[in-house]
Parts: sequence; C-alpha cells; structure tokens
Amino acid sequence: MLSEKFMMDLERLTRAEKLQVVKVLVDQLSADEAILHATEYEVWSPYDSAGAAAILEDMLREAKNAHE
Repeated sequence: MLSEKFMMDLERLTRAEKLQVVKVLVDQLSADEAILHATEYEVWSPYDSAGAAAILEDMLREAKNAHE
C-alpha cells in the first residue's frame, strides 16, 4: 500500500516530473515482464508423429465401441 506521504509527494511534482516517474515505472515493469518471458518451455507435439496418431485412432475406436 502506498504511504500518505508518498502520495502527497507525488501530488507536489510538476507535470514533467510526474511523466518521469511514469517512465521509470513503465521501464521497471517492462524489465520485470522481460524476465518473466525469458524462460523457455519445451512443448511436445504429436505433429509428424504417425505412432501417436495411430494410438489416438485406436483409443477413439475403442471408446466408440464401448459406447455402442
């Protein structure tokens, strides 16, 4: 939570100073986002995997037969 003194200090700033504060905050938030998004995650995909497609087809056929 922001302190009352801090809020009063912000109110006393000139327009240019307030813009500087906003720029600093945006830069810091951007840096935080960059750190969050810098992590790479491996994503597995069955694309081009004929074996996975065959297994899925068998599972779907079995599920269909079980419900008939």
